[in-house]
Amino acid sequence: MDKPILEALKGHARKVPPIWMMRQAGRYLPEYKRVRATTSSFLEFCYTPDKAAEVTLQPIRRFDFDAAILFSDILVVPDALGQKVWFEGGVGPQLTPVDLKRLALDGPEEAVKRLEPVFQAIERVRAELAGEKALLGFCGAPWTVATYMIAGRGKEDQLAARQAILAEPEACRALFDLLVETSIAYLNEQIRRGVDAVQIFDTWAGSLDDLAFDIWVTEPTRRIVAGVKAVHPDVPVVGFPKGVGLRLQRYVERTGIDAVGLDSGVPLDFARDVLQKRGCVQGNVDPLRLIAGGEALFESVDAILNTLAGGPLVFNLGHGITPETPIAHVHAMIDRVRAWRAPAIA
Repeated sequence: MDKPILEALKGHARKVPPIWMMRQAGRYLPEYKRVRATTSSFLEFCYTPDKAAEVTLQPIRRFDFDAAILFSDILVVPDALGQKVWFEGGVGPQLTPVDLKRLALDGPEEAVKRLEPVFQAIERVRAELAGEKALLGFCGAPWTVATYMIAGRGKEDQLAARQAILAEPEACRALFDLLVETSIAYLNEQIRRGVDAVQIFDTWAGSLDDLAFDIWVTEPTRRIVAGVKAVHPDVPVVGFPKGVGLRLQRYVERTGIDAVGLDSGVPLDFARDVLQKRGCVQGNVDPLRLIAGGEALFESVDAILNTLAGGPLVFNLGHGITPETPIAHVHAMIDRVRAWRAPAIA
């Protein structure tokens, strides 16, 4: 059965661009909050297949998106590797910082075994999802995951990890090699269990200088893409390196991804004239405009559609939806996208 998002991700323009939202299963939905309240910890929530599957499906029932994205977290990978990970309310993820000099972590095979509950959630979603809806899997990119593993928490400046790659590059390479191999195994198993495409999230890619970007963002991502394609050559891979500006062109050309996610700062003309000539683009409404709604939202929706919908496009946000977003604004955005028609050529 035709799945519009897969067609777009493979480079085909659609008359009406398919749509989903980053973090579409989450705290802005009352039905999500009700399920979340039944589980004591966030990681327990991610590792309970019935509940993870239920919240993955909730946005499809409410909004009829073209794709469901697996409900999980990028930090299940370090947790599965044996690093202590926990989430504190109002603070966010916390980890016992990894010792780079003595990398006492488990290997990819053991990690994938521990992630069995995630794969079971995929199977449950796949069994319930309509045939025309795609199921998306994901992992965190090695750089972004490593920033949490090294610092022990998320920090805006990523200082601990940035210092580590300069002061201890060989030790960091060992960590990145482990993350690359684990990510390949994790994504390949997600695909085997039923996802149709995968996305690699690199939220903190914009924190690196230009030389470090190629070493710690582009090259590890290229290796993951190659590892997935070696086993599943027809499965689309989306890369999302947030905040990297013009380096997106280099990232797209060198990593082998099929589609690139655009954060809200990417100029639409650049996306059309440079990136879209190389494949599908995905994005990029500012989540703050979705909160505002009305004309602030619609002018962004229209600009994206008028500039990018002539080529392969998956409509999305430029980052994840936030908890305070009015549900009515999500409906309005979806309606605006699905009512769009290409302007007639005089």
